[in-house]
Amino acid sequence: MPKGFYKVPAAVNEPIKSYAPGSPERAELKKMLEQLRSAELDIPMYIGGKEVRSGDKVRLAPPHDHKHTLGYFHKSGKEHIQQAIDAALAAKEKWAALSWEHRASIFLKAAELIAGPYRAKLNAATMLGQSKNAFQAEIDSACEITDFLRFNVQYMAEIYSQQPNSSAGIWNRLEWRPLEGFVYALTPFNFTAIAGNLPTSCAMMGNVVVWKPSNTQVYSANVLMEIFMKSGVPAGVINLIYPSGPDAAEVIFNHRDFAGIHFTGSTEVFQSIWKSIGNNIHRYRSYPRIVGETGGKDFIVAHPSADPAVVATAISRGAFEYQGQKCSAASRAYIPSNIWNAVREQVVADLKSFQMGGTEDFGNFINAVIDEKSFDKLAGFIDRAKKDKGVEIVAGGGYDKSKGYFIEPTVLKADDPKYVTMCEELFGPVLTLHVYDENKFEETLDLVDSTSIYALTGAVISQDRYAIELATKKLSNSAGNFYINDKPTGAVVGQQPFGGARGSGTNDKAGAMINLLRWVSPRTIKETWVPPVDYRYPFLAKD
Repeated sequence: MPKGFYKVPAAVNEPIKSYAPGSPERAELKKMLEQLRSAELDIPMYIGGKEVRSGDKVRLAPPHDHKHTLGYFHKSGKEHIQQAIDAALAAKEKWAALSWEHRASIFLKAAELIAGPYRAKLNAATMLGQSKNAFQAEIDSACEITDFLRFNVQYMAEIYSQQPNSSAGIWNRLEWRPLEGFVYALTPFNFTAIAGNLPTSCAMMGNVVVWKPSNTQVYSANVLMEIFMKSGVPAGVINLIYPSGPDAAEVIFNHRDFAGIHFTGSTEVFQSIWKSIGNNIHRYRSYPRIVGETGGKDFIVAHPSADPAVVATAISRGAFEYQGQKCSAASRAYIPSNIWNAVREQVVADLKSFQMGGTEDFGNFINAVIDEKSFDKLAGFIDRAKKDKGVEIVAGGGYDKSKGYFIEPTVLKADDPKYVTMCEELFGPVLTLHVYDENKFEETLDLVDSTSIYALTGAVISQDRYAIELATKKLSNSAGNFYINDKPTGAVVGQQPFGGARGSGTNDKAGAMINLLRWVSPRTIKETWVPPVDYRYPFLAKD
């Protein structure tokens, strides 16, 4: 069979389409939205390449129109979890043995399908199932997932090419093996791209995967699975199931062949998972890889030299795009007293101009939060803020769940920099800011660093380069992704590897080679061509 040192196509970021009036992509997407809304899907599990239905159905509805039914998915029981593990392990040997260029080709094909014929369908599913507007869906479920697939294939090739030096008479080789066992991918609702990346980044390195998405992301996960199967992912390599978290934990974390978890979600859940794995460490064939990106209390800190318009725009976009439901969304801000009035004026004007409603109307900048549980939590914090002394509702503060789970973009001003909403992750369209004495920038940086357990994203806005350097150094451990004169959201694959530390996760950087290295177990091979035939070294000889 012919062999070669294959060069994969150079990865480039997928261009973002505009969806402007009159554009062909806008017409195609609107048509697809109508088509998906008109059908009720019966969504199965996918185990070993087969559709599996339990009969225990869970209803799916758009968060912005919760009386409309998109379809139902079949909830998984413990027996389905075990079936998924068995299917993964049955597929493992053949998949791991497949030449890497064929694995690469499968996922490059998936990228082309998403960028091309499936673009409208995956975007529309994300818009309806997760209440994302057209632009937010485009940068997520069209561009970012395509970028993940293309760049990860490139990183895979670069990893395989990393080889040790060899001395005279020997040949040293490094074999990049998949992990021994199966990987559990546990994915969130807020990014279709993350839901697609977590299982595929493991699978392309030769691993087999059991994938549990968030219940509120099943609608677009079903489209992803359709794409993966059409791309040629073999049966059993990625198995999609919908169990409860406790059921999944009980079966998976007690299994001898559990080899790792790829996770995005809450800090509390991740810590619980880590504890379960630790308690069961004696059961496993190998020490499992634990990779997680979790919560954030992401910040914007403005210097007295900052342009108020830049600060206000960073707040309006960074805090409220996709209703603040991004891991990276700004949820606390520190504004110097000298520019506060100007910042306030523009932020209030921006928020008044926001249109809020369903995603099918492309004029809506703000849509619904993901579900009733999130709505009730956010409404509770807003109600508390209305009563608490030292807290002012600068903008917003309204909410309504009669048709959809709509929370008005809300800005709170807290006199106490340690007020509850300055510290706790809310994961919604609520930003709390503190106005500080313009002469106390350095002290404020210490406050930024010490207020939160998280360290995911953060931004400094300043026209003073000394202040920028000071903030960059003092906040070096406060954010895994740090932005200068920009909002703290919008990391691009291949440009800003994403992840944080402290309470925000293991900082294994999605969108970088670092992440893929976690899903391989290297084996060093040394071959000696003319081995010695006598144990004696020259130093043993007598003078």
